[in-house]
Amino acid sequence: MIRTFDQHHIRTTEELNGLWNMSIGEREWLTSVPGCWEQILELTTYQGSASYHRSFHIRNDAAAVRLVFKGVSHTADVYVDGEHVGHHYDAYIPFDIVLPHLDRGEHELRVDVDNSFGPDSALHIPNDYYSYGGITRGVSIEALPEAYIKNMRCTPHLNDGGWSATTEVTIANISQENTTVDLQISMAGKEATYRSLEIPGQSEKTITWDENYDEITSWSCNNPQLYQVCAQLFTDDLADDGQLIDDLIDRIGFRTVATQGRQLLLNNEPIFLLGLNGHEEYGSFGSAVPFESIVQDIQYFKDLGANAVRTSHYHNDELFLDLCEEAGILVWEENHARGLNLERMSNPNFDRQCAECNEAMVTNHSNHPSIVIWGLLNECASDTEGGRKKYEAQFSQIRSLDTSRPVTSATCQHFADICLDLGDIVSVNLYNGWYESGSTEDRLNREIEWIDSNDKPFDSATNKTAGSATDLKPIIVSEFGASGLYGFHDQFGAQKWSEERQSQILEDNLHAYLNNKNLTGLFVWQFADNRVSEEEWFLTRPRLHNNKGIVDEFRRPKLAYGTVKRMFHEYSASHCGL
Repeated sequence: MIRTFDQHHIRTTEELNGLWNMSIGEREWLTSVPGCWEQILELTTYQGSASYHRSFHIRNDAAAVRLVFKGVSHTADVYVDGEHVGHHYDAYIPFDIVLPHLDRGEHELRVDVDNSFGPDSALHIPNDYYSYGGITRGVSIEALPEAYIKNMRCTPHLNDGGWSATTEVTIANISQENTTVDLQISMAGKEATYRSLEIPGQSEKTITWDENYDEITSWSCNNPQLYQVCAQLFTDDLADDGQLIDDLIDRIGFRTVATQGRQLLLNNEPIFLLGLNGHEEYGSFGSAVPFESIVQDIQYFKDLGANAVRTSHYHNDELFLDLCEEAGILVWEENHARGLNLERMSNPNFDRQCAECNEAMVTNHSNHPSIVIWGLLNECASDTEGGRKKYEAQFSQIRSLDTSRPVTSATCQHFADICLDLGDIVSVNLYNGWYESGSTEDRLNREIEWIDSNDKPFDSATNKTAGSATDLKPIIVSEFGASGLYGFHDQFGAQKWSEERQSQILEDNLHAYLNNKNLTGLFVWQFADNRVSEEEWFLTRPRLHNNKGIVDEFRRPKLAYGTVKRMFHEYSASHCGL
């Protein structure tokens, strides 16, 4: 499964999920795609390269074939009939390859995959999560005409209580010759037709449709109403019964996101984020989480009373995003860069790989109404002047791609961060009771006081913040929690690593954060335990897992699950769900 709904009724598509052959040297296995090779008993700790291969069949004449890979971890080289047709880096970025004029019949597809670390990789490094190997998300193949719909983006607007939307449709012409087409776009009972669009050879044209919508139900957590937007492409001239040659369908929700002072506004109404951090991982399946398990995770979020999730620290599979907006779960989607010091951020590939990651995140996922925050550079070198330049560039890039959502960055550079003025929201990771002791309430108040006095432009000449304080911004506690080993109990709750101690720490943290009027949200670290890299984490992570989940990697609830559920529901009941 690629999406939870059909994106094409006209374009011929076929999923290539299922059994593939995989080889490492002379060894061969029959394995699943999507899947991680760590599922194979002999390869549970393997890091290196492997070759995936299978055949596919072209049944109809088509101007081109488009191969779509939703995720390969983490470097891919793609071959068709022995010819190298594409290279890609980063496990969490989908990519596609358009192949013109493939003949009918059988063809061979090979994907060489490598999940090893090295100097060319700025983002995939030994980390507090694991870089699994394999084709970890869905694969599909599409038959394209010479002119086809490349992408579509729809942005809703709320003006004087009424809804409008801007829809942009990009048409690509892969032939050498000019072509003329007609385009129809429809959504929520409205339709627009664009006739005789001339698309020069080997080029693209973007059509923009602005429309008002009278009878619209807003998308919200309690009523996640979705609307399909459909673009259809015809041979010229539609008035003379032109032939329908291509289509693209997506879904949107009519909602707006903004910040005002301390508040985060959804459809101009303040909302408080009761959130969970989550890694894309499940027990022995690794990062290739089965669809049924994603559905169950959403049910856990709803049971807990959570209304938000943060995709730490990378883009999630689009299936997850589809399910979030169907359930009314808000998403903070984050780019792929976690815990990088200035030396790692100075890797010559860092700027380019981050820029590609940011562009893919925004352009591929902008239509998802569930995404209400873009995030970048979790716990990186925001306390250095060199790091600030990296932050400035990435904040600027994301805002150039999308201005309809606030942007933030989670920091752990307490009382030293010089990038607080760059984001629309200040997000801070606090682990009081686990890494720090003392009063959680006092610690939070000191942090807020420091944030408010340092949320100003940074003057590199004096190495200090300068100018007057900016308007107050929303503040989110983006991470807090404690480790608890599933099944390890201490009835007095005194011992770290026990379920009781984890539960006590979370209760203390939640009491302080839910009762502080300066906060606009919080995200528990984390929903489920996850595997970590052995290279740098084996001394501090029992079982080679980050054990701060309120469920373990197989979704068995710990005592902390009940604590979070009780306190989330109590807060919602007393605050009318804000």
